[in-house]
This record gives sequence, structure tokens and C-alpha cells, in this order.
Amino acid sequence: MSAHCQLTGRAPAFGNSISHSHRRTSRRFDPNIQRKRYWLPSENRHVRLRLSARAIKTVDTIGIEAAVARIRARGERV
Repeated sequence: MSAHCQLTGRAPAFGNSISHSHRRTSRRFDPNIQRKRYWLPSENRHVRLRLSARAIKTVDTIGIEAAVARIRARGERV
């Protein structure tokens, strides 16, 4: 499974870990992805979404209907 958010599109970033001796090795910064289940009243069913912590706060603000509309506008299946 890829670590990307269905609402914001947030994906892993890449960089370097730097040791005490200043040797650099590759590393990956993953977004805080959570699986969350919401009730979608318009379709009379639950939807399970993979959202970042910030996207969960966005859903709380704009509502699940608007969030699902944004996800579908991005071309993702819900």
C-alpha cells in the first residue's frame, strides 16, 4: 500500500539521514496516514478512507460529503 492521502494527495518525501560522522544515507518522510471509516448519508453506506491527520481535521471542518466530492474530483474511487 502506498502511503498517500486520498483527500490531500500528500505522499512521502525523501531526504537524507545524517549521522554523527556526517555520513548521509537515504531516508523517507512518511505522512501520518490513518484508515478512517465515515458514514456517507447520501449513499446510505460507510466509506473507508486513507487520510492524513491533517485531512481528518479538514473532513471535520468541511464535512464528509464535500470531502468525498473533492476526492472524486481528483479521480480517485471511493
